[in-house]
Amino acid sequence: MAYQVNGQTVEHDEEGYITTLSDWSRDLAEEIAKTENVNMTDEHWAVVDFLREYYDEYQIAPAVRVLIKAIAKQMGPEIGNNKYMYELFPYGPAKQACKIAGLPKPTGCV
Repeated sequence: MAYQVNGQTVEHDEEGYITTLSDWSRDLAEEIAKTENVNMTDEHWAVVDFLREYYDEYQIAPAVRVLIKAIAKQMGPEIGNNKYMYELFPYGPAKQACKIAGLPKPTGCV
C-alpha cells in the first residue's frame, strides 16, 4: 500500500500511516488529507505543524486529550477545544491529524 506523490511512491500501513517518517512532505500531507476527506486550510496546517513540532520535541504522537490541552496552551482555548478540533478533523483530531502530519498513530488510539 502506498501514496503516489510527485512521481514518488510513499509506503503506508493498512491504516494509512506512512511507514518512513522522513518521507513526509506538505504535498504528501495534501494527498493523505484527500484520502481522509479533509480540505486543508491554514487552520489545519497550524495543527499539523504543531503536531510535527511536538513530535520532534517529545518523540511521541499525543493522544487527543494531550493534543487539545497542548494546543489550548499554545494557541488559545478557541482553537484548543474538542468541538473546534473535531470540526477540523472529524475522524479524530489526534488520529487523523497525526496521519496527515506523517506521524505514527497516537498511543491509546484504537
